[in-house]
Amino acid sequence: MNLITLKHRYDFGHDWYIQLLHTKRWALFQGSVSWNDYAAWPYIQIKSGNGSVLNLMFWAYRFGLDVGIIERTWNWDYMEDINPSPEDCMPPWGHSDMEALSKVKE
Repeated sequence: MNLITLKHRYDFGHDWYIQLLHTKRWALFQGSVSWNDYAAWPYIQIKSGNGSVLNLMFWAYRFGLDVGIIERTWNWDYMEDINPSPEDCMPPWGHSDMEALSKVKE
């Protein structure tokens, strides 16, 4: 169990995260504050169930606030899981099919 984890991430704006008393799967408290590049209409969302006891999300213009109590931990590494590096996308023979096709046409 970890006492506290802090994280900053930039993805169309700045996001600052905090997790208190958390394991790999569950956190007693999670929160985030965001300042995004794009504005949106204000809204508030209150959720209970499906992975959290209580979650409150507030958004106004570019500012966002998210607070969760006893919920599944956020996975900050998912971007690396779904966005592999270009080297990971190369086929075993070392070049893409488009490169090989362009050489055949020449």
